[in-house]
Amino acid sequence: MPILPIRTIGDPVLRTRAAEVSVFDDALRRLVADMHETMLDVGGVGLAAPQVGVSLRVFTWAVEGAEGHVVNPVLEVGEEPQEGGEGCLSVPGLGFETPRRHWARVTGVDQHGAPVVVEGTGLLARCLQHETDHLDGRLYVDRLEGEARREALRALRAADYNGVVSGVAGRRATSVGSSFGAGSSFGAGAPSGA
Repeated sequence: MPILPIRTIGDPVLRTRAAEVSVFDDALRRLVADMHETMLDVGGVGLAAPQVGVSLRVFTWAVEGAEGHVVNPVLEVGEEPQEGGEGCLSVPGLGFETPRRHWARVTGVDQHGAPVVVEGTGLLARCLQHETDHLDGRLYVDRLEGEARREALRALRAADYNGVVSGVAGRRATSVGSSFGAGSSFGAGAPSGA
């Protein structure tokens, strides 16, 4: 299974609502396996299909010893807020406190079309929300508020941020098909408490 290249901010696929999966075939199973391997290889806790250039409603996750994938997820969240940091493989080198909900559940199906329910609090809830946002064309930076939002926008506009993205993409490109090297965070790879 190859390690897939990860799309970074500025790529239109990251800003487009992904399509529902309607065909459950070997191609879907290969995609799920490749995404899972890529996610683990870069040290992420989640990875959405748009992050690897595939505009389908699929994500993989691996949080606190549990792992899996969800196809065509529907997200529910609780009322209680959760504070914590996030980063993203598609927004390399940055991480910010990102408001989320403490509890979340996704319902969907697996790669064979069998029902799946994933429910959790804390980091798992954060991951489910983060990855579902990717499927809706949203990045975690869209959820930032106040000074964190201003700081993120300044960082993204900075001339040297393009150098950060290019540098990360260059390092990843040397090992696509085998390994990207370590990253951290979520679908996600930057400083985080998530």
